[in-house]
Amino acid sequence: MAQDSGPLDGRRARGDATRRRAARHAADLATTHGLDSISVGALATATGLSKSGILTVFGTREAIQVAAVAEARRVYVATVIEPAWGAEPGRARLRALLDSWVAYQRAGVFPGGCFVSATSVEFGHRAGPVAEAVRRLKREWLDLLEAELRTAGSADPVDDAFRIDAYLAAADTRRQLFDDDAALDRARALALAVIG
Repeated sequence: MAQDSGPLDGRRARGDATRRRAARHAADLATTHGLDSISVGALATATGLSKSGILTVFGTREAIQVAAVAEARRVYVATVIEPAWGAEPGRARLRALLDSWVAYQRAGVFPGGCFVSATSVEFGHRAGPVAEAVRRLKREWLDLLEAELRTAGSADPVDDAFRIDAYLAAADTRRQLFDDDAALDRARALALAVIG
């Protein structure tokens, strides 16, 4: 029979809650100010958590940044990928992914638009654990597009995934710069033409 570890379980639960809350706020902040802007002080102010509580669960600023990428991935999977997963692989799933991506943008899931687009630009030329986490997130998205395009019969899934990703990234940029929601529909239409 398992023994209740009492205060330890309570402390662990509080630590997990602190980690989740801080990681989500860090991911939000990354879309408006960049991953580099994340600091323990800014997170403490944004979340109402103590600096010492944040440092206790993360240890370093870099660990906070990596946790922000992991949280953004969790959110991206839940809001963009999972809603499309019930669709038939290939063209139907690609269309569903595009619909989910547009819905994710319109819902304002992150205050500064697409986390993947924002951080890919910021960390594209860097090395280290944060840059690697950002690269893995982007690569995972591209791999998914390429796999679905391959299933759909694309003659060149790598180039087609590049085009779709470029349209979505451009839509995110225009939406952020010009408050242009029509860019989302334009990107979706252009991406649908790639899918065929």
